[in-house]
Amino acid sequence: MSDNTANGQAAAQAQLSVQKIYIKDSSFEAPAAPHIFQEPGQPQIQLQLGQQVNALAQDVFEVVLSVTVTCKLGEKTAYLCEVQQAGIFGVAGFDDANRDAVLGSYCPNVLFPYARQAVSDAVQNGGFPPFFLQPINFDALYAEAMARRAEGATAAPSLNA
Repeated sequence: MSDNTANGQAAAQAQLSVQKIYIKDSSFEAPAAPHIFQEPGQPQIQLQLGQQVNALAQDVFEVVLSVTVTCKLGEKTAYLCEVQQAGIFGVAGFDDANRDAVLGSYCPNVLFPYARQAVSDAVQNGGFPPFFLQPINFDALYAEAMARRAEGATAAPSLNA
């Protein structure tokens, strides 16, 4: 009974707040324009995602979601769009594992719709058809990263032996 009360108190003390959402960096390049608009062919899209967490103060973190979209027609780059969507999050009262999960999964989920809109606007403003990023399962990406980290931790001793 006391364990349930202690767990309830710990859960009640955990707090998460979104303090600010902003574009940290954004760029759009159409290096082959205007000739690329006349090129025939099917565009090839490549998407790269990344994220970074920076501690700003006690229980305050900046999370940066990086999205890079490269569109090619044949060997020519039609456009390159890069967006770093950032947010400042207050994350207090979590144990280390749960805090890392919040920063690695929940926060990118909050930032993603803003990054999606920024990419779509930049591509369309660059004269290309709208590009819509498909939903991304950041929970699965986080779980995969944790599994790779665990494999690395267990594999490292055998490599040194």
